[in-house]
Amino acid sequence: MKGNKDIEVLIVEDDMRIAEIQKRFLDLIDGFQPVGIAATYIEAKTLSEILQPDLILLDVYFPDMNGLEFLKETKLHTKQIDVIMITAAKEMDKVESAIRLGVFDYIIKPVVFERFKQSLQRYQEYRAKFQKLAQESIFVSQQEVDKLLWKENDNTTSEKAYLPKGIDPLTLDKVIEVLGKVRSGLTAETVAKEVGVSRTTARRYLEHLVSTEKIEADLSYGTVGRPERVYLLV
Repeated sequence: MKGNKDIEVLIVEDDMRIAEIQKRFLDLIDGFQPVGIAATYIEAKTLSEILQPDLILLDVYFPDMNGLEFLKETKLHTKQIDVIMITAAKEMDKVESAIRLGVFDYIIKPVVFERFKQSLQRYQEYRAKFQKLAQESIFVSQQEVDKLLWKENDNTTSEKAYLPKGIDPLTLDKVIEVLGKVRSGLTAETVAKEVGVSRTTARRYLEHLVSTEKIEADLSYGTVGRPERVYLLV
């Protein structure tokens, strides 16, 4: 793992116009340094062996090689180099092969800068997390492994992107915050008052958290003797 310096990127693309566009894109993103452009198999093999870049931007179609074969060869001999495919290949078998061979991302041409930038920044964060964990300990937790494998910056952030209809992330945060302040558990009515929503709304958020195993719920008997669910953070 190479320190905290700029991430070195080798562009493997036989169309020089596209290669230059990718180079300009890289120049616009902090933390990346393009170190070379390869247009043939020999150039790609030579430059990857000599420069040992952190990341390769790789096409599939070349006059003298198949990018997927080069990817397989690269992964076999230089495991420290990561690869993002940037290609016009839309065939499902090629996408599947690339994923099985361990590409970080697969971008279909024509490349939009925002999509390119998103991919590179995700890779940047992924490497930073790897380096941080490696420096902290030789062991990792299951949660840390999951975040690395799923390439997520934060489980909470990822989950919020896929919240069901009717669940607002800001309100959800407030509900979790209220629950975090007590150890004995709260009813939907108490949570509703604390958050400033109706009891029905509070129960909807609480049941969502139960379904995602973020909180537990048990039946309890209130002051008037009727059963109520009491919710507590796991």
